Amino acid sequence: MENGQERNGQDRVGQEPEKHPREAGNFSEGRPEGHGRERTGGRGRGDRERSRDRDSAEKEYIEKLVKLNRTAKVVKGGRRFSFSALTVIGDRKGNVGYGFGKANDVSEAIRKSIEKAKRNMVPLPVKNGTIPHEIEGTFKASRVLLKPACSGTGIIAGGPVRAIMEAGGVTDVLSKSIGAASQYNVLKATFNCISKMLDARTVAKNRGKPIKELWG
Repeated sequence: MENGQERNGQDRVGQEPEKHPREAGNFSEGRPEGHGRERTGGRGRGDRERSRDRDSAEKEYIEKLVKLNRTAKVVKGGRRFSFSALTVIGDRKGNVGYGFGKANDVSEAIRKSIEKAKRNMVPLPVKNGTIPHEIEGTFKASRVLLKPACSGTGIIAGGPVRAIMEAGGVTDVLSKSIGAASQYNVLKATFNCISKMLDARTVAKNRGKPIKELWG
């Protein structure tokens, strides 16, 4: 036994003792793949926040969902649902548009309405954060009255009118909705107001006067 122990001791002489993976300084050894401390290709919280900020900065238009409606059709196998979305978009620089889309999925209906809104952009005259003059628009049984307001008043409006003013870059305006309260009709009446607004450059050109004289 003593000779055997001496022989085993002689064999181990000159060999470094085996180290545990933690003692060797490599924390990823001995763990399943993907659970190591030093992982490559992963995204931390800081990377996700930076990418989210980058996406919001690159977004060209502001999107407002005015109304989302769900309808059900009873068929032999049960109920079949469909969705309709009414949205308003704008660049906060005097351009706004609206769209109405239908689909069997909510996200698809919103996407269709946004695509239609981008194709129906119209200019909204804005000066010092408000509209140039008082205007009234109608659509069927709905009537909308818009008035300019001084700085600091804010957007005194609700529903579709507020969404349109915010998307167009208006910060101060007074409004009143008269008649039918249907959101689609109110939205169309508001865009009727926008279509009848006079642009300062066009008026100045027709009258032969400088823009400063008209705007003050």
